[in-house]
Amino acid sequence: MEIRLADRSDLGDLASLLWLHAPPHEQAMQTVESFAVDLAGWWAVHDGSHRAFLARLGESEVVGMAWVALLPRVPRPGVLNRRSADIQSVFVVPEHRGKRIGSALVEAASEHALHLGASRVTVHSGRLAVPVYERLGFAPSRQLLQRE
Repeated sequence: MEIRLADRSDLGDLASLLWLHAPPHEQAMQTVESFAVDLAGWWAVHDGSHRAFLARLGESEVVGMAWVALLPRVPRPGVLNRRSADIQSVFVVPEHRGKRIGSALVEAASEHALHLGASRVTVHSGRLAVPVYERLGFAPSRQLLQRE
């Protein structure tokens, strides 16, 4: 398995994975081909803040993705380039789940964010994935709150 930072040449694969990750009512709203066009436009605008990672088996089989959003934070005296990061849209195709592919994707995205200076990496997880994130070192925080 290979995990690597995605680039524009991977747009079709990313669109397919995001489309597969969507619930059926969202899939019914747009074809994967049409969504790929929209994703290309979105990524052109958000290229500086969002990075995607792909998992491949062999030369051509794409089996998973994870995105990381790099968010600028208000500067402090002497520290102008503050950032935090958020792991988003982690997805592994169903027939390849349980093989630590998602974990490898999250690790790659997290390490990338920390390498770029993020002071923290967060994730808003689905209930079933919480144990996976906990195994990767994510933990609840009393200081990170969400308004409901």
